[in-house]
Amino acid sequence: MKQATSTPVVALHGVFKTYRMGQHVIPALQGVDLSVQPGELLALTGPSGSGKSTLLNLCGLIDTPDAGEITLGGQNVQGLTEVQRTLLRRDALGFVFQSFNLVPVMTVYDNVDYPLFLAGVPTSERRLRVNAQLAAVGLQDHARHRPDALSGGQRQRVAIARALVKRPKLVIADEPTASLDSHTADQVLALMRERGHAEGAAFVFATHDSRLTSRCDRVLALLDGKIL
Repeated sequence: MKQATSTPVVALHGVFKTYRMGQHVIPALQGVDLSVQPGELLALTGPSGSGKSTLLNLCGLIDTPDAGEITLGGQNVQGLTEVQRTLLRRDALGFVFQSFNLVPVMTVYDNVDYPLFLAGVPTSERRLRVNAQLAAVGLQDHARHRPDALSGGQRQRVAIARALVKRPKLVIADEPTASLDSHTADQVLALMRERGHAEGAAFVFATHDSRLTSRCDRVLALLDGKIL
């Protein structure tokens, strides 16, 4: 039996965004419509300057559009205060970066635990959730190591665990495989697909990596701020 269509994790309707550089006005996005479903892996492709990073920043509530509407889990985010946006970003979004962005003086365990600590999650629940995520990414035996003792693929797995430990609705990933060799990239991508589907988290990637796009549920190409 076919299930009813669920509420999109994130949706953009008629979104425009421009940037000013001195006297120049640069149209980053021009009337973009986009809807991402729970558990979906969506890849955004296109040349530099096509609007991929701008689209990620808007989906991640890091930036605001000049026109159009953005909803997160059905909630219109346009009228939110900066504090409300920060709290929603903290509670509902996860981020995975090409450079991992781990805290070097923290152990693997503490890096994954940190978002829960910031959110005020009780210690006992934090312990359960961190250990479960580390087991899910195959790093339970590295919990007390620091990031500089890990390989690039292991660091990216820590970053994925950190992004997912909050049980976010949406994970934003900017070129997450660009610094990984092919074998490690395949492992990391398989992990993101498995965890995304298992936990109902949608992933939106900006990427030039064909290894990643071949594993996504959908690939959208951007050019000059428009989806082709």
